[in-house]
Amino acid sequence: MNPLWTPPRRNDVEMVEVGHHWDAVRASKTIGERALETLSDETGAVIQDEHGSLYWLVAAGSATSWHLRQVRVLAKLTDESTYLGVPPASWTTGPKTHWRVPLSADHYLTDPYKLWGALAEADRAVLGPVPQGRQTCYRCELPTDEPVIVDLEHGGSGAGRTVYACPPHARIYQRDPVTEAAAMRRALDQGRSR
Repeated sequence: MNPLWTPPRRNDVEMVEVGHHWDAVRASKTIGERALETLSDETGAVIQDEHGSLYWLVAAGSATSWHLRQVRVLAKLTDESTYLGVPPASWTTGPKTHWRVPLSADHYLTDPYKLWGALAEADRAVLGPVPQGRQTCYRCELPTDEPVIVDLEHGGSGAGRTVYACPPHARIYQRDPVTEAAAMRRALDQGRSR
């Protein structure tokens, strides 16, 4: 463990500037939980905030070019500081911000290559295939760099269309079973008549 840094000794979450001792990789609850399960004993220390997001500590500068859906790298920026709320070492249970995997000599920094692999696997398993390029979210109608395929609409007489969503709206997309059944029936009927 790096002897230069220890968690706050106060009895409250302390804002710690990232980039000096470590950077932090934030993952949404669903992606983070799956990645944590994949890493198992190979994970370093992990902070969980009150919303369920997980934060891994990694060597400063080791994850700055990552691009995964629902994952953010907190690193030192050229023109501004970035901070992470770090709980005291004794806070090891929620619901408030706590150490999900407590900081110790065996669990400090996570290997960035193993973490990236676990997060990429979780991304594909939870959100499906990664579409290429920006897409427009069906709900907010804004372009997103993190599109999630939420539906494939079948066309009765030709190609259907792919429906994309940004990660927050992907969770609330509701498929229309009647429309899907009608499209499948039309496709079957056309297949029999040929």
